[in-house]
Amino acid sequence: MTQSLIIEKVRAALEKYESRLSDINQKIWSEPELAFEEHSAHDNICDLFDALAAQGYQVKRSAYGIGTALEVSYTRGEGGRVIVFNAEYDALPGIGHACGHNLIATSSIAAFIATCEAMSAMYSDAIGYSVRLLGTPAEEGGGGKLQLIDAGAYKDVDACFMVHPFPALSGAPDLLSSSFCSGQYLANNKIEVTFTGKPAHASAAPWEGVNALDAVVAAYVNISMLRQQILPTQKIHGVVLRGGERPNVIPASTTVEYYIRSETIRTLKPLTERVLKCFEAAATATGCTVDYKWEPAYMDMMINRPICKTYMDAMNKMGYKTIYDAVGQEGGLSGGSTDMGNVSYEVPGFHGGFYINADGVNHTPQFTAGAGSEDGFRRSLYCAAGMAVVGCQVLADDAFATAVKSDFENWK
Repeated sequence: MTQSLIIEKVRAALEKYESRLSDINQKIWSEPELAFEEHSAHDNICDLFDALAAQGYQVKRSAYGIGTALEVSYTRGEGGRVIVFNAEYDALPGIGHACGHNLIATSSIAAFIATCEAMSAMYSDAIGYSVRLLGTPAEEGGGGKLQLIDAGAYKDVDACFMVHPFPALSGAPDLLSSSFCSGQYLANNKIEVTFTGKPAHASAAPWEGVNALDAVVAAYVNISMLRQQILPTQKIHGVVLRGGERPNVIPASTTVEYYIRSETIRTLKPLTERVLKCFEAAATATGCTVDYKWEPAYMDMMINRPICKTYMDAMNKMGYKTIYDAVGQEGGLSGGSTDMGNVSYEVPGFHGGFYINADGVNHTPQFTAGAGSEDGFRRSLYCAAGMAVVGCQVLADDAFATAVKSDFENWK
């Protein structure tokens, strides 16, 4: 088996299914759904593979006990290695697919089909292997992949793949993709903080109250001062969810939500402790009590160098300009977080980036438009080809699979 032969078979599969892939992409993009509410996306993807059941695809709806998760499996022979393609499809409130998760789903669906078709064409049942498409809801909030990890969705997996869209780089407009290998995805603690005080009439008897809004203001100022003393790779940002009910009532309860990010899960812990001291100091100064509600932490992305390099090589061989590491590229974005980071600590993972023409950055209406464009769709298929080529090599090339596993174990 040569990489050139794999590329030939992968491209043939993508051409064969292009119209179906375009259709599913537009269905997901045109009907944006929020975390754990992605019912139409779930059903449309499952319906696509139910229609292809004769080719060996097995569909599980509401997989692993999660209503909008799904799993499509394709297995040949006995035993062998297992790879997974993650499909995200949740949107953002008010602005639709402003992070391009329709393109993430489309690229993973395409890579899944292309891998299955290419492996079948090259090997039939000569070797054992399994390929899975895993529909992973609620990346934008809720940590769907964390629930899937806990449910065992990744426990026997040899490699896991996905790519994510970003706006085209101003300093490299002809660049299609990158392996995103150096600190692009930060570990993230998400915390909701509630201060509780005592209500009183704000004009007639304010001295009888304990002002929970003052605690919010004090905490905000504390954290703003802390920002000067943290590393450039660390980020702290928050919003006031509830600041009081009426101006003439001393607020008895207020709530803020904060994200605390750092380059690794190890460096996130001491940073989080410093932020908590800001909340505690605010509570002490104002006489309030403070309570915390934590969301599951997103871990940093652990790279797999053999996968990243092979993806880059395959993409460039197909004529799609790809670099190993996009950090430091002019116009590039960094500092986000993803629950794929948690997956990368469980199995060898790949979270590549690709660049689409959009008039705004992620999480803006302008990026939503770019994610729904024909250009965005085409570029998602190019990256699907790269992922499928690497996926086939993990399944069929013992030496490469060993290198992938070794790098994961050494890095971890």
